[in-house]
Amino acid sequence: MLLLFILGDVLGAGVYTLMGTIAGEVGGAIWVPLLVALFFALLTAGSYAELVTKYPHAGASAVFASKAFRSPLISFLVGYCMLAAGVTSAAGLALAFAGDYLSAFIDVPQYAAALLFLVMIGLLNARGIKESLSANLVMTLIELSGLVIVICAGVWLVYTGDSDLGRTLTFKPGEQPAAGVLSAALLAFYSFVGFETSANLAEEVQDVRMNYPRALFSALVIAGGIYVSVAIAAATVMPIERLLTSSAPLLEVVKISGLGVSPRLFAVIALVAVANGALLTMIMASRLAYGMARQGLLPSVLGKVLRKRRTPGIAILTTTTVAVLLTVTGSLATLAQTVVLLLLFVFISTNAAVLVLRKDKVALPHFRVPTWVPVFATASCLLLLSQQSVETWLRAGMLVLLGVGLYICTRLSGVKPAPDSTVEMSDDRRP
Repeated sequence: MLLLFILGDVLGAGVYTLMGTIAGEVGGAIWVPLLVALFFALLTAGSYAELVTKYPHAGASAVFASKAFRSPLISFLVGYCMLAAGVTSAAGLALAFAGDYLSAFIDVPQYAAALLFLVMIGLLNARGIKESLSANLVMTLIELSGLVIVICAGVWLVYTGDSDLGRTLTFKPGEQPAAGVLSAALLAFYSFVGFETSANLAEEVQDVRMNYPRALFSALVIAGGIYVSVAIAAATVMPIERLLTSSAPLLEVVKISGLGVSPRLFAVIALVAVANGALLTMIMASRLAYGMARQGLLPSVLGKVLRKRRTPGIAILTTTTVAVLLTVTGSLATLAQTVVLLLLFVFISTNAAVLVLRKDKVALPHFRVPTWVPVFATASCLLLLSQQSVETWLRAGMLVLLGVGLYICTRLSGVKPAPDSTVEMSDDRRP
């Protein structure tokens, strides 16, 4: 169940919408940056595996930062970056929902549809959402079914000869392959994030020191295999130019496959994947804002709940409003890059925490990675940070400055962080 939970976290909406954008960076060899992104994700996953098995009662990255650095500000920034990444991801998913998958049913202006979508998500969030692992499993299977359809379409067209395998080995003309792969890996990395918040399940896992690393690494490898297969199928079946012009590239693959799969049925699957990701992301973001307010890290007004529904109404309203504003600041690709940038700082903190906490000995044995793993993981994060555009840095910087301003106002108001404060965090797709 843990493996399926992590797999559901990772198998999000990014692969349904960003395949064409990745192709625009690297050409037909879409699978190469996906493999690079998988390798980078596995490095940081090694750090999480060590810390989760060493501190099985810890919650997430902010907890590890608190243990390692003993700084309320650093702990706040790590938790806040998770919060900002969640809200930004929801804004990008709203644009994805309002794109070509929705236009299979109705033609409406994208920003209007995205705005309405986020308002509906906010209302559902305020009403109160309870998700069980069985429901998460159902949603994971729905998302996975769409990807399996795409893989089958590629296999079928290769079998019938209506494809071009040579496209999977071609890179973008006029650009160095290494530069294109690294730039595309930045976007591909968005499809692998989500594994990090499985740390929240540490106390629920039997024999966490044995089972957590196995489930974590297995889920990432399985997701990577699915993504690479989908990428090869998409590049084999469709000309790259056609992939570039669609915000629903996998739907185009299904349309020309000849398998008899209804394009509308596939569009529904994709919309379910996107909507589920956005809803659960906003549940996470609002509860995280609520929790940080209760810990004295954000203004106390965010900790108020609705009288009847007992949901954090102010936090929901605030995070939804910020998500709406973010939808007009860029495309899905630029918002995805902003999410990655924010999470890279979280990952750098966690990788550094592994090294700092090596001096802290615990009684029970735990999973331990070689020292080069967190070092290389940190280097990979810095490498991906170097590929971010000025626009992305500005957007992320403004979000972080907003958070720092709120933190300072909270401290000036006389509210102090709770002793050894920790913030429970959930995935951008699962509560």
